[in-house]
Amino acid sequence: MAKSPSRDGWATPYETMGHVRVVAISDTHAPRRWTSCPPRVAEHLRGADVILHAGDVCTAAVLDELAGYAPVHAVLGNNDGPDVAEWGAPERLELDLDGLAVAMVHDSGQARGRTARMRRWFPTADLVVFGHSHIPLDETGDGVRIFNPGSPTDRRRQPHGTLGLLDIRDGRLTGARIVSVT
Repeated sequence: MAKSPSRDGWATPYETMGHVRVVAISDTHAPRRWTSCPPRVAEHLRGADVILHAGDVCTAAVLDELAGYAPVHAVLGNNDGPDVAEWGAPERLELDLDGLAVAMVHDSGQARGRTARMRRWFPTADLVVFGHSHIPLDETGDGVRIFNPGSPTDRRRQPHGTLGLLDIRDGRLTGARIVSVT
């Protein structure tokens, strides 16, 4: 996990950048689904200032590979082994990206009541990035925006593998897109 000083418990490595380009990714399921970074994923990673992985990495080698593109923050998924925890991925994470309070968790629970639950779990978060379902989602409710980038490599019942692109400027989320990478 990218290390940084903290303020009020939030990691703060990107406070003064003015513009932060984030690639959000989840559920890569290596090595079964991710043997190396797919070319269409790499295209987006090359422009990232930071990468958020919302769990089910499955092997820490994926996080090391991603770190070759940009600093990585990751949380543990239900399929992650001890090496991912040893890499530094906690179950939940809160960080400050250029003044935007971002929280991460792998499993946000059932769809019903999700935004209210994320507000309870992360009372000061502006944005919660999560995974687990492999279903891309961008939704706002209960005073919080929640964002699931889907999976770039294990689309399950979705038409395409996906990842998320987030733009943060001066403490505000100015863009959020879910893009196909398959």
